[in-house]
Amino acid sequence: MGGGTIKIVNNTTEEALERLGYDEDQRKAIVEYIDREETIEGAPGLKADHLPVFDCAFRASSGTRSIHYMGHIRMMAAAQPFISGAISKTVNQPADATVEDVENAYLEAWKAGLKAIAVYREGCKRTQPVTTSKTDPGLQRLAATAAARTLVRRKLPDERHSLTHKFSVGGHEGYIHVGLYDSGEPGEIFIRMAKEGSTISGLMDSFATAVSLALQHGVPLRLLVDKFSRMRFEPSGFTGNPEIPRATSVMDYLFRWLGAKFLRSENEAENPEEAKPAEESVPAPAPAAPSPVVVIDQSAAKPTSPSMYGFLVRTDAPTCPECGSIMVPNGSCHKCTNCGTTSGCS
Repeated sequence: MGGGTIKIVNNTTEEALERLGYDEDQRKAIVEYIDREETIEGAPGLKADHLPVFDCAFRASSGTRSIHYMGHIRMMAAAQPFISGAISKTVNQPADATVEDVENAYLEAWKAGLKAIAVYREGCKRTQPVTTSKTDPGLQRLAATAAARTLVRRKLPDERHSLTHKFSVGGHEGYIHVGLYDSGEPGEIFIRMAKEGSTISGLMDSFATAVSLALQHGVPLRLLVDKFSRMRFEPSGFTGNPEIPRATSVMDYLFRWLGAKFLRSENEAENPEEAKPAEESVPAPAPAAPSPVVVIDQSAAKPTSPSMYGFLVRTDAPTCPECGSIMVPNGSCHKCTNCGTTSGCS
């Protein structure tokens, strides 16, 4: 708590050594070695065939052994048939685990019949309660790899196509201008909502510049859309856009609009069968009159005018303490679909 650390040798180590037949002097020498070298590997008098007994979820900073992530999955698979619900157990992976390792963990868990798993790659969050060293070699390798990468900014040509969209959120109007690469991808945005020189104008201009630089340095638009959609702050309300009838904030509207405008074609390209209309051999019957869909506004607690779109706005979920997105129910707790933070449940 408060940034402090404490380093201990697991108290069950000496108990395990006693059960394995080591005398008091041998146990003391091994524990002192662990405290000094931060690993049990190479401890004086320790038999090699006893090493697996002391393997842990994390690899020791100066060691090489750890429980393979499939060990966690197989252990849960052995218990799952006797349990009606999911198992609250973390599948630990080292800091240098690959995307394929994470994918394989989920696939193998599914094949084994597990109802749920929680995968944790060491060092994937800003802080973690347990670590084997302040300077973990796996984290150092990741940092060195990241430092070796060189980011290249892909500027737009001096003369470029652009798209201008007028929007209104809760009666507050504005314009978003999107500069396009020759390929049609967005490369910059400008947002205007107030008179030049005002606070809101300065904030919007600064934010738009940051997003533009991110796009030009290769940050995927989908990542930005997922990050900034569903943010909740004023002004919020109805928009007049039938595709986005209500927005929880200006940022929510802008990035949902960007996603609908520039990511829709990407989704259609990935699913061409869904994009093309079905062929008809006979004339289609006359469509029946559509049933009205009542739009519910929980804040007003009464139905408004019928619309093509039905939605339900949750007002009881808290905001995420990490990223500010609205969390969703997760059992008796809440979780953030944006960054993965939970309010207590795993």
